[in-house]
Amino acid sequence: MTVREKLNSIAQERVLILDGAMGSVIQSFNLGEKDFRGERFANHPSQLGGCNDLLCLTKPDLIASIHDSYLKAGADIIETCSFNSTSISLSGYGLGDLAYEISAAAAKAARESADRFSANGSPRFVAGSIGPTSKGASIYSDVNNPHKRDTCWDELEAAYYDNARGLLDGGADILLVETVFDTVNAKAALFAISRLLKERNIDTPVIISASVSGESGRLLSGQTIEAFCNSVLHANPWAIGLNCSLNSQKLLPFVRRISEAAPCHVIAYPNAGLPDSKGNYNETPEMFSNYIEKYLQEGLVNIIGSCCGSSPSHTALIAKKAVQHKPRKISAVSDKTVFSGLETINIADNEMQLNPSADDEASKDFLRLLNEGNHEDAADEARDMVDNGAKYINIKTDDEKTISAFLDFALMNPYAAKVPFFINSSNMNVIITALKRLQGKCLAGPITLKDGEAELINKAELIRLYGAVPVTDQKSYAILQNNRYPEDNIIFCSRQDPK
Repeated sequence: MTVREKLNSIAQERVLILDGAMGSVIQSFNLGEKDFRGERFANHPSQLGGCNDLLCLTKPDLIASIHDSYLKAGADIIETCSFNSTSISLSGYGLGDLAYEISAAAAKAARESADRFSANGSPRFVAGSIGPTSKGASIYSDVNNPHKRDTCWDELEAAYYDNARGLLDGGADILLVETVFDTVNAKAALFAISRLLKERNIDTPVIISASVSGESGRLLSGQTIEAFCNSVLHANPWAIGLNCSLNSQKLLPFVRRISEAAPCHVIAYPNAGLPDSKGNYNETPEMFSNYIEKYLQEGLVNIIGSCCGSSPSHTALIAKKAVQHKPRKISAVSDKTVFSGLETINIADNEMQLNPSADDEASKDFLRLLNEGNHEDAADEARDMVDNGAKYINIKTDDEKTISAFLDFALMNPYAAKVPFFINSSNMNVIITALKRLQGKCLAGPITLKDGEAELINKAELIRLYGAVPVTDQKSYAILQNNRYPEDNIIFCSRQDPK
């Protein structure tokens, strides 16, 4: 039986238990700088205190003991100590070149613990933790310079690829893309994971979990919970959900929303309260498990755990509550193709058009400004179009510099960015450049049979891997259907088919 089959079998019968915080427990040991350095890094030029992931190399027995304590408490799934094990996050400690090694060591420690506690009928699983990094590809680090970002897709994808590669080589059963605050980061991680799994011809379950920003119910990058969910479903996640962010009481209404939106398993692991001025979390295991019981009573989750401030004692009481309740029933898959920018929207085939119609002066004004290089004015025009009811923005260009410059301004405006964009280009380089910048589930194309059937299929699959939906004509649509391309990931332009 595969890992996926084992997980599905258990999830049909009961709620699975995820472990709790790693960092909070590590802090309880009051480790000093020498503990983090060990012998190998005694002369490392940078401070290493607080680099918890490095302990997988310098104090693996300590990390193993924490895993053991969560397994004794009843955890079915333990997370690796690899939340910051990307080259991007580790570079702050001068350890960027050790990302693969630390990721592999983190998975190895968890794997050995899980194997010790597994028994017939009670398997334990290792989830490779893939954190968001401290940089966001959608976050404007300087509002006065819309062209500036702290990171980009290509840097993120390369970092996530090595992170995931190490986790799999160390023995992870699941890859957990967690604490997502920027969906572009998550999509880059999912792209890297898809590439890795295809190379190895393996079927590793993927879990995706976001962190909402305050009580707005949006990610830090501006997306609603529903838009986030819609934007990552192309990766066929085994589960999707929310973690960290808030305490269990305040996260509950947002878990209700993602439970309603997700056509797969749902995971939730909120913080054990909120930190005080000294960084201490205030929810005891008893308090936390009582709050979590509401999630279970309402049948909102398939996997439940805890995040910052929690301990094995929290996990033990959650496990006792969970056995008294049934797991969430997975929602039926909708037959509608839903798109998203910062928010979700449905666009029917008969509402699509490749070019502005004669009476659509706003669209023609927008394209004129775009092609004249007035990108800021074009972004303002796009905002006005949305205010006047446009369901998507048709960006027709075959120039990479034009699409990049426009998106710099357009994505800074939440009123323009709330709807999906249609990247209307025959140039795949333009399409890919744009899709590497977009959080939502957008549209791209047109793709046709111009270069043959094989190339049509390749282009459609590439657009899907970037989290978008290809626009095509009816003949190409039929060919893609015959090749078992997901039906909810094709939209054909029925008002004006591409030539």
